[in-house]
Amino acid sequence: MGVTAGATLLGVGGGGLLAACGSDSDGGDTSASAGSFGLLAVRLSWIKNVEFAGEYIADQRGYYKAAGFSGVNLMAGGASATPQDTDVATGKAFIGISSPDITANAITQGAPLKIVGAQYQKNPFAIMSLSKSPITTPQAMIGKKIGVQATNESVWSAFLKANKLDPSSITKVPVEFDPLPLTTGTVDGWFSFVTNEPNSLRVKGYDVTTFMLADHNYPLVSETFMVSNESIARNRDKVKAALTAEIRGWKDATADAALGARLATTVYGKDLGLDEAEQKLESADQNKLIRTEVTTKNGLFTVTDQLVEENIATLKIGGVDITAEELFDLSILAELYKEKPELV
Repeated sequence: MGVTAGATLLGVGGGGLLAACGSDSDGGDTSASAGSFGLLAVRLSWIKNVEFAGEYIADQRGYYKAAGFSGVNLMAGGASATPQDTDVATGKAFIGISSPDITANAITQGAPLKIVGAQYQKNPFAIMSLSKSPITTPQAMIGKKIGVQATNESVWSAFLKANKLDPSSITKVPVEFDPLPLTTGTVDGWFSFVTNEPNSLRVKGYDVTTFMLADHNYPLVSETFMVSNESIARNRDKVKAALTAEIRGWKDATADAALGARLATTVYGKDLGLDEAEQKLESADQNKLIRTEVTTKNGLFTVTDQLVEENIATLKIGGVDITAEELFDLSILAELYKEKPELV
């Protein structure tokens, strides 16, 4: 993908990206010889929109190759795709992007997986409403109709429980992902990523209001990196190499929201009909979830002990009983930053 994508990008002002390919000047190289880890398969959690800007930039700028891989296969997700946890557990992908609730459920069912880092320090789920009839708190949903997608029902249920809300006091309306029903008055609120659907409506001229689940008793991290237990035990250097490339890509993505948006619309998701203006807004919003005061100090993808414990407590509210040791292994990331402090 990197070669073809680079050739395409050159035509949209991306020559600087190509010039950067293979550069090891900022500590991105590993002790592995070039390509010794082979092709890296990364399972994305969704379709190839700007949500994966860091991966696109890492591919374009040669960071995966600099880390010791011959290249990268960015495997798209989506509503009809095989669960990302299944792809990693079966070895179809070496590393995958998921969320603590999904991975925790997989682990309790026997999947040999661990979370080794988190892109989003704050959960992106939100309730969106039109500003002319704003819903600004969980309690304000009582008596309202809220559009909830089937894939998000477990999160919705856990969120209501965390806020001690009776499900029967709110009308849950089954919906897909296009928020058109909100604009027509079919529903009063919409379950969404704060980075996505709100911006898709803003670029169409709608004034929307959101409140984030993370600000109301649902403090899960998200866009988490997971690998198999076997990879942690036997391929530790390869996991570090993958994280090195990811860190470099996301450092660049959080420094330039427009870059990831351009790559998503013109290269990786060029067949999806993405709107570059919307993708730029989405990129800027997700960067706020990634680049925080804590990750600026400790390094991207790090998760504090306190936040880990908050995640475990939140999962328990949702009926998933798992320990921090069973779900997380952040030792690889800690080792990586100790070995390569320039990555922070």
